[in-house]
Amino acid sequence: MSLRSLIRLIATTGRVAQKAPPLPDLLQGRPQILKGSVQIRHIDAGSCNGCEIEIGNAFGPIYDAERYGARLVASPRHADLLLVSGVVTKNMLEPLRRTVDAAPTPRLVVALGDCARNCGKFRAGYGVVGAVSDVLPVDLEIPGCPPEPEAIVNALRSVTGR
Repeated sequence: MSLRSLIRLIATTGRVAQKAPPLPDLLQGRPQILKGSVQIRHIDAGSCNGCEIEIGNAFGPIYDAERYGARLVASPRHADLLLVSGVVTKNMLEPLRRTVDAAPTPRLVVALGDCARNCGKFRAGYGVVGAVSDVLPVDLEIPGCPPEPEAIVNALRSVTGR
């Protein structure tokens, strides 16, 4: 196939992508504080890194959470949403609180994965303080060990409304 015929094929075909699934309502009737786009700061409070791999997949080229208005940022001062993964450990309790305090209001706190929701398999661990909801008010929980990228993207879509 020549370059000219390839360019012609691309021009006539256009962009091919699947339509987005229906928008989930994971906030369960609570008003959406954030609409349009959301800046996300991920906080690892003591996870096994399984959730982090799935976050990377959710923001990768296949699931592409950014097309729904979600973007990872490096500073909590720029964040609208704090995505917390893992159980809260003794060493991460104070840094987690400081990070949440540094984020501007209004903000949402999302517990990602079973460990963040209910301590999962690490419930009886020596250094475990508890789940994220034991330490902070949580607005949204994403179940799974680790949660699938689709679940992460759907949760972010429920926040952005896109």
